Amino acid sequence: MSKNMQLTVIVRSYYENDLEGTYPKIARYLRHLDSSLASRNPSLYELAGQLDQFLYHFDGTPLRQALLRHGDKLRNLHKTIQENIADWNLAQADKLLYNIEDIFDEIESELD
Repeated sequence: MSKNMQLTVIVRSYYENDLEGTYPKIARYLRHLDSSLASRNPSLYELAGQLDQFLYHFDGTPLRQALLRHGDKLRNLHKTIQENIADWNLAQADKLLYNIEDIFDEIESELD
């Protein structure tokens, strides 16, 4: 590693429209927590990394219940993706990102 530089891998969101257009129910809850959060279109990977914060802030809501049902899997996927990125195993990290998308699709469908 260079003394004054480092390589960084970033997971960016890439929604056809935006987070609200793709996951409107989830975005609605996120707007209540922080009005700018949904509008800055965080990646699902970033949201999975904030899972414990969301569980705390959305206590007593249907979103919290959905996140609890999928929480362990999201935590494990987030951790495994982090490890794959750190090891520069980006193809495997990319495959695991699809799993996070599938879980958020399920969460979206579970919400009213």
